[in-house]
Amino acid sequence: MTPRRIAVTGTSGLIGGAFAGALRADGAAVVRLVRRPPRAGDEARWDPTGREQELNAAALAGCDAVVHMAGAPVAARRWTTAYKGVIRDSRVLGTAALAAAMASLDTRPRVFLSGSAIGYYGDTGERAVTEDAPNGTGFLAELARDWEAAAAPAAEAGVRTVFTRTGLVVARSGGAWGKLFPIFRAGLGGRIGNGRQFWSAISLADYLSALRFLLADTCEVAGPVNFTGPTPVTNREATRAMGRVLRRPTVCAVPGPLLRLVLGEFAEDVLGSQRVLPQRLLDAGFTFAHPTVEEAVRAAIARPA
Repeated sequence: MTPRRIAVTGTSGLIGGAFAGALRADGAAVVRLVRRPPRAGDEARWDPTGREQELNAAALAGCDAVVHMAGAPVAARRWTTAYKGVIRDSRVLGTAALAAAMASLDTRPRVFLSGSAIGYYGDTGERAVTEDAPNGTGFLAELARDWEAAAAPAAEAGVRTVFTRTGLVVARSGGAWGKLFPIFRAGLGGRIGNGRQFWSAISLADYLSALRFLLADTCEVAGPVNFTGPTPVTNREATRAMGRVLRRPTVCAVPGPLLRLVLGEFAEDVLGSQRVLPQRLLDAGFTFAHPTVEEAVRAAIARPA
């Protein structure tokens, strides 16, 4: 059963916006937390990275759950020292504000789904990892570690807290994968680097279904949960799947040195390998509608924009 009243951050983004719509379709009341003055009755303002760096806990009063999807885009620009600070603050400070607000309530939400990323594991090479794998190294690994740690006040106050360690979300528009579709449609798609690095992807539809699954009254899952499909593939294999679905050639490879020149430090994460399995979702009985990358790409094509 879907909780009755749910607060959602990041509703201007791909996942948060789609999930808010899905919750309304399920009949739930959605409170959208926004960083501008509210313009609708279902909005409440928060300013986690501004001068106040806090959230009025009254905005969460009566909520059965909080779903936190807000964060500055990782791939929006080169990783200067300043922009890395923006990426970090938008996640760590926002999570801390929500966790503190929930902990301060007399009647707290039952569950807190707090965003995270499979960057937590660092580069895993060809080694398959589950949620039990240790924290890796690098900017994204350190960010994910601190991002999750910021949710501690909610968990310590008895709120079931889940960290949604997100992989690549396959969607036609929005997110990193959304940028690939027009390139491949134009026949300019191809492998990145040597193409041997593993990509752990999940369809947007499966992502939304997994969020619903974790919000259910009967669910007891807490802690990190990998939001990836059950069959990670190499970049070369993902490229071929895109070509088959879109019926386009995939011969325009992007050399690693060129990617490093264009993207700077972020290129190392694009070229890195993450073979991540959603073990806790599978163990809990979740069923993927699109278990392969090709099925995820076909689902993205079929989904209304």
